[in-house]
Amino acid sequence: MEIEEVKPGDIEERSFEMISEELGDMELIPGTEPIVKRCIHTSADFDYGKNLVFSEDVVSKGMEAIRKGASIVTDTQMGKAGINKKKLAQYGGEVYCFMSDEDVAAEAIKNGTTRATASMNKAAKRGEKLIFAIGNAPTALIQLHKLIQKGDINPELIIAVPVGFVNVVQSKEMILSLENTPYIVAKGRKGGSNIAACICNALLYMMD
Repeated sequence: MEIEEVKPGDIEERSFEMISEELGDMELIPGTEPIVKRCIHTSADFDYGKNLVFSEDVVSKGMEAIRKGASIVTDTQMGKAGINKKKLAQYGGEVYCFMSDEDVAAEAIKNGTTRATASMNKAAKRGEKLIFAIGNAPTALIQLHKLIQKGDINPELIIAVPVGFVNVVQSKEMILSLENTPYIVAKGRKGGSNIAACICNALLYMMD
């Protein structure tokens, strides 16, 4: 087996070259290629070339929201940790995760819901431009759908990529049914907090 000699600073660039080579002539939606390739780079899973669904003009809408100071709400501390907060701050945005907040925990216990559900309710009360990056909790997506239907929140973008089994596929389909909300959805069971974070970062890096 031959070891490829690559300088440390060139590893990421070489990785993306290899991804492009392996994708070959697979047709990707123009403008979404950096997002798809970064998801593959994060996971080494080429299924993201097929299972990512993008609403119309979502990439430009997401970047415009960031330029206007939108903040990002995640459903895990891992997702929050993975997002380039320094780069987001250049445009006036912050990254929030309310899952560990005492008031969120108290509401979840009181109402018999998940913390993810309660954290979406807390986000809805902030009254600011928000992008949601959901990589773990289907209940967060289900609650977002309810809040949108009620007119309690109008997200700039929903990144719907929870991983798992219980209500994962169904919750993603609920987001796909939204007509006036920009979304990026990983259809099926695949996803994760790392995928949610890397999609956020892809948008940020595309703005350079």
